[in-house]
Amino acid sequence: MLFFGARDLFDNPPALFAYLAAVVVAWVTGIAFHEFCHAWAANELGDNTAARQGRLTLNPAAHIDPLGFLLLVFVGFGWGRPTPVNPMRLRNGPKRGNMLVAVAGPASNFVFAVLAALPLRLGLVPQPRSLDGIADASGGEILGLFLFFIVFYNIILGIFNLIPIPPLDGFKVAVGILPDDLSNQLQRIEPYGMGILMAFLMIGFIAPQYSPISWLLNTVGDEIFRVVL
Repeated sequence: MLFFGARDLFDNPPALFAYLAAVVVAWVTGIAFHEFCHAWAANELGDNTAARQGRLTLNPAAHIDPLGFLLLVFVGFGWGRPTPVNPMRLRNGPKRGNMLVAVAGPASNFVFAVLAALPLRLGLVPQPRSLDGIADASGGEILGLFLFFIVFYNIILGIFNLIPIPPLDGFKVAVGILPDDLSNQLQRIEPYGMGILMAFLMIGFIAPQYSPISWLLNTVGDEIFRVVL
């Protein structure tokens, strides 16, 4: 969460500003690209609902939910504006089509992370070492800081959204992959999805050592981050 992560930097204004700016840019661009790819996938599969509502754009203003972003900053959990999709208009059918639209979001975050990591891996941009000397950093070092956070947070967004709990994308992916009998059983938890998700997130805040989501983000996220960067 951005606010609490910045507390140790209050006595270093340049580092604080750099940290806040890099995290905001990473989240905003990651969420915008995520939602754009949902809209693009739906449009390619025959449903132009999102396109007609102006969502087929990379402009973050079309995808950022103000309340979701504020909660993301101060609580550590937030959301973008959900991309409207009419599954009945998808040419692959509502089950498979909805799955393809859903997976496009997390997949886009992993692609974005890899693209942002390339200049760092190739040595074209220096990887950030510390925020302490950011006031004297070169333009390349500042760019490296922004790319580093884009890589990190897009990996987090991709993994988190693949968790098969409604309303996350992973739930729609699971429903689309599973056989009809199992997917029908899974869909029964949809009305309780937000409550289940919030319960897991609360466990993560109170006792992260017992949280499956914290374990997933820390272990799988760290491994993907290591491979990508």
